[in-house]
Amino acid sequence: MRTKELATISLMTAIICILAPISIPIPFSPVALTLCTFALYLSAYVLKPKQAIAATALYLFIGSIGIPVFSGYTAGFAKFAGPGGGYLVGYLFLVAISAYFVRKFPDSPTLQMMGALLGTLATYSIGTFWLSKVTNASFLSTLPMGAFVFIPLDIVKIFLSCILGRKIQYYLKS
Repeated sequence: MRTKELATISLMTAIICILAPISIPIPFSPVALTLCTFALYLSAYVLKPKQAIAATALYLFIGSIGIPVFSGYTAGFAKFAGPGGGYLVGYLFLVAISAYFVRKFPDSPTLQMMGALLGTLATYSIGTFWLSKVTNASFLSTLPMGAFVFIPLDIVKIFLSCILGRKIQYYLKS
């Protein structure tokens, strides 16, 4: 890997670490709204798929060793066993799918946003499944607090990241 690629991966990891802890608790859900997914959507535009996965994995590692970069400035490996653990793992799928669509369809913002939506649905599925296991509830009963509540804001984040991400791509190429 070239120095520029390593620096870009590190920069995107730092951006994820800065934005991810910013969260809004939801009274009826054990999982908070965060800016993490927005940072992950942006990384799909800035990085190639494997690099986006590497940046996300590095973020997860940093949080797991105790640096407070997870939702609400929390940290620790135990976060993976909690209600939000499935979402943390799901982030790897989100960036992989999103970055793939960004690279596969460079001239189609619509398909890029569809890719981000598919990646988000993968994250919701893994996260909600894990939430149902941790809370000892059925998958269907955890959908409102584990997925449905996030959809409107994630659609906005996907749209904004597409606009900003495409501009960042333009400047990185020049």
